[in-house]
Amino acid sequence: MHNPLGHTTRRVFLSAAALAMGDAALGNQPANDKSPALNTLPYRGNQHRPTRELLDWHVNNPKDVVREPGLPIVDPHHHLFGTGTEALYYRREDMESDLASAHKIVGTLYVAAYGAGWRTDGPPAMRSVGEVERIVALSASPLSTPQGPCRLAAGIVSDVNLSLGDGVNEVLQAHVAAGKNRLRGVRHYATYHDSELSKFIPNAPKNMLGDSTFRRGFALLDRYGLSYDALVYHTQLQELTALADAFPRTPIVLNHVGMPVGVLGFQSQKAAVRQEWARDMRALGARPNVRVKVGGMGMPIFGFGFETGAMPASTQNLVDAWKPLMDVCLDTFGPNKCMLESNFPVDKQSCGYVQLWNAFKQATSGLSVSERQALFYRTACQTYQLPELEAACDAESRAQQK
Repeated sequence: MHNPLGHTTRRVFLSAAALAMGDAALGNQPANDKSPALNTLPYRGNQHRPTRELLDWHVNNPKDVVREPGLPIVDPHHHLFGTGTEALYYRREDMESDLASAHKIVGTLYVAAYGAGWRTDGPPAMRSVGEVERIVALSASPLSTPQGPCRLAAGIVSDVNLSLGDGVNEVLQAHVAAGKNRLRGVRHYATYHDSELSKFIPNAPKNMLGDSTFRRGFALLDRYGLSYDALVYHTQLQELTALADAFPRTPIVLNHVGMPVGVLGFQSQKAAVRQEWARDMRALGARPNVRVKVGGMGMPIFGFGFETGAMPASTQNLVDAWKPLMDVCLDTFGPNKCMLESNFPVDKQSCGYVQLWNAFKQATSGLSVSERQALFYRTACQTYQLPELEAACDAESRAQQK
């Protein structure tokens, strides 16, 4: 049975130099003579730079003009954690600063991470309820942006230890109550690999997704109308496919394009990794209950190396590196099962918020209006049951087309 990380352990990882528990993925430096100058620093986790150093680095951000500023977006994956006194943090005001980029972010989905707001006492299984309470309080009012108000945390994905089996029921009840009608799903880390990766992203039990106790807990999600956000490596996609087959009524959202790893021992195996990943993504994409978050590719674990550059990546750098992965997702899942995500602030280790969404807009410019609506907001709204937010985006989209 999975022994969950306690609050204290999570805070140790949060304050550690690596803080790699974010989310992960693939590749090498793209062949582009406009790429930022990269060095050969070894992989040191998904939080390559502590926050203040990261902000200083972003002073050198390319001064890009926002593409299609009126295009409505729902950002379905971001975190908020820490305080200005900690080495790593991303507060409400930091996100508001990023949204000042002038992309039209109509609403967001908050995803639990880093033990932010966890209770420090009481039953261990219930301590993550504190994070739900915290984000509900932080998002009581919309974020202010140049394009109008943004509904922060319109939906919430919380952290629940599904390996509690039947005991998950009581925990889910508490999370639903704390969510004030905004809890839409849960995430329980399933990452496992017998390698150095475990030094940066703690391993779940091997084959956890197939464990009978985990599956008893997972079965309870359908009772509450909740989805499951799956954080796995590319080596675990077949396990996730088996889980999807066993629970066809439960929506599963694959995080960060399935995290094809491009660092440590995988760095020299890029072609083989991509081939294995694409094969297993085809099988997973055929499951009607699975969606994929297309993003997270700014995490250092993908191996693109942008975090080591003299300046953050440009829009074109990102398009060159990311589009091949995006194309596989679109081909195997289809736009109606894909949602674009920022994964901020973790992806901020590679690029700015302007460049990230500019890259997504440029890379999808050849798609139809309906396909882009699916990618930028509709799939997220339908997956996470946010009809009012979808209607608001539809209204904005119609206004742009006049």
